[in-house]
Amino acid sequence: MSFDPRLPRLLRTHMRRVRRGLVVRDGPPSRAPPRYGSAAPDFLAVERTALGKPWVERARKRMPVYSWTIATPARSQAMVHADALIWGSRWPTVKANSSPSCAGVSVQPGGLGPPRGRRPVRQPCLPLGARGSGSVGTGTGWTPSALLVEDDASHLLAAAPAFLKLHSQGEYVFDHGWADAFERAGGTYYPKLQIAVPFTPVPGPRLLGSRPQHLLAAAEAVVTQNDISSAHITFLDEAGAQECERRGWLIRLGLQYHGANRGYASFEAFLATLSSRKRKAIRRERAAAREGLGFVALSGSEIGRTDWDWMWRFYQDTGSRKWGRPYLTRRFFDLVGERMGDKLLLFLALRDGKPIAGALNLIGPDTLYGRYWGTIDEVPFLHFELCYYQAIEWAIANKLSWVQAGAQGEHKLARGYEPVITRSAHYIVDRGFAQAVERFLKEERAAVLGELEWLRSDLPYRSSSSE
Repeated sequence: MSFDPRLPRLLRTHMRRVRRGLVVRDGPPSRAPPRYGSAAPDFLAVERTALGKPWVERARKRMPVYSWTIATPARSQAMVHADALIWGSRWPTVKANSSPSCAGVSVQPGGLGPPRGRRPVRQPCLPLGARGSGSVGTGTGWTPSALLVEDDASHLLAAAPAFLKLHSQGEYVFDHGWADAFERAGGTYYPKLQIAVPFTPVPGPRLLGSRPQHLLAAAEAVVTQNDISSAHITFLDEAGAQECERRGWLIRLGLQYHGANRGYASFEAFLATLSSRKRKAIRRERAAAREGLGFVALSGSEIGRTDWDWMWRFYQDTGSRKWGRPYLTRRFFDLVGERMGDKLLLFLALRDGKPIAGALNLIGPDTLYGRYWGTIDEVPFLHFELCYYQAIEWAIANKLSWVQAGAQGEHKLARGYEPVITRSAHYIVDRGFAQAVERFLKEERAAVLGELEWLRSDLPYRSSSSE
């Protein structure tokens, strides 16, 4: 980025892959709009006073326009008329001074108030155990880099759980193909900025607090100013996706399968809502999975170190087969047990009193979240028994409304689970690549929505419904 238009021209000739920025100062009204076309910049940086002027709005139709000098009450103007704000702070933690006028925002010193008009959503956070376990941090490809928005009194108004990622593992929204295409075209996809809960495909709020647009602007500024390819927000809620769409982020849709408890008195009452063929199939699967085995459900202090040893062994088996290298460390399981207590539910399958398989779940206020499963003894349908049937049976007995049994899995549909839409948002700095991804996502969204409609027409209930 330079004030001298000759530098972008030089870079265009000799270093075409380097993004070229031109700083353009605003002049008095009598002066003609600045000329910069021959510099062929990739983006402009302008003073706040220039925002909204016709020449700036025309420029925004051709390239991103960023603004500086925004630590003033006029930040709201910059949020509307600039594509990103230039912050006066250092990577990796962005602290953006919010407008001093914070009337109507529920903020406590050092705390977060929910966005106005929205209730806070409380979900159990499995990565609480990742802190200090070696599952994220140095050497893992997950470098914690939180985005924070503070007011002039250093009160925290908004935050996003962000990470500098050196790979695409543990995200469950797959962009490996994007990375490969960008690298083959001569770009550098990693590092990227990932706003997510590590290893957790659970939809929920990712833009926390009362300033979602400020957080998005900060993410854009971070990737642009630090030559990072892109920013991604995975498994965000619908309100967060709408905020992203307002700023022109690319929205990606996916599908998950959730089990609904509609006030069933028992698992048999749940089965009674399914078609005869599906009821019979589930009963056969449960009988085959349970033959010769015992089952226990452990929670909180009932889960001992030996149980965690077994679960670690089961997780290692599944992780090695699915991902090549499991993400979580053995220490993680001890820490999550200490920190989350009664929010954990562990199903174990026993043969002659010895565990052969396990499934780890988290207990939320209204939802049971299935997370990890594994086995050391292949038993037909045992995966379905531990992860799906026992989960919904436990949710019914404990009056939880939903079971979220993890990512993907069209096979869950035949077992009484229903398709739901998930959302992610993506900001890609390179304009050409962003346009290519946008075309891909347009086609993918149509395919996902078509598949959703088809799946809802094939629900296993006696009277199919898309509730």
